[in-house]
Amino acid sequence: MKYAIIKVVNGNYFVDSEGYTDLKSAKAKFHGLCQTLWNADDVITAEAMIVDENLDCVEGYKEFISKPVIEEE
Repeated sequence: MKYAIIKVVNGNYFVDSEGYTDLKSAKAKFHGLCQTLWNADDVITAEAMIVDENLDCVEGYKEFISKPVIEEE
């Protein structure tokens, strides 16, 4: 089985990475991506997910990120 990591950042869809045959490697990349998205100042909302060849979520690896928008005066 092959795996990919997809993401939606501020409403824009991307295939972040693909072609993993080792789920352990995909999980490590997924966690790194989530950390990057949480720390990025330009990300307001995001979602990341590990999917298989059928675009099904793998083992519940799906993260939703939502940050409060702070308006400057």
